[in-house]
Amino acid sequence: MTEIQVRPTVASDLIRLMGFDHSSNSETVWQLELRREAGQVAATFREVRLPRAIPVAYPRNPFSLKDEWGKRSMMYTALISQELVGYVSLVERSMDSMTYITDLVVNAAHRRRGVGSALLGAAQEWAAGRSCRRMVLEVQSKNLPAIRLSQKFGYEFCGYNDQYYLTQDVVLFFGKSLK
Repeated sequence: MTEIQVRPTVASDLIRLMGFDHSSNSETVWQLELRREAGQVAATFREVRLPRAIPVAYPRNPFSLKDEWGKRSMMYTALISQELVGYVSLVERSMDSMTYITDLVVNAAHRRRGVGSALLGAAQEWAAGRSCRRMVLEVQSKNLPAIRLSQKFGYEFCGYNDQYYLTQDVVLFFGKSLK
């Protein structure tokens, strides 16, 4: 098994990270159904298998990563044999003792090799070390691999926001208590 190294991101990483293939493919989506009746709204998600895989565009502009980097509380980069293969970015909200995972990206050629798990583990360790009580991972409703990864790590669905991204995609929030 190939050893995955995870270290804090440095400025010289950013150009290469922006060049990653940030897109994915999905054969399954979490479909949102909203029902509005007098005095109440009901939201239901169901996993729907698609007739064929669809391309899923990344919801953020990867070329703005360099500008956004300074607004992140922490970023980690994953390497295999000195090659950059993934990154995770975190935003800490100390007022409510929460850390948000806003980006978790593995370059297409290195997916399904444990890179996402290594990055998620490093993110949790960082947040726990800062005494954060909860982590929240935001995921596109079309990104089943990321949904499955969050569930594998014990994250549970805790909310959504319709048209959250510039792409107008639904974001799903998965949360996990650290304490």
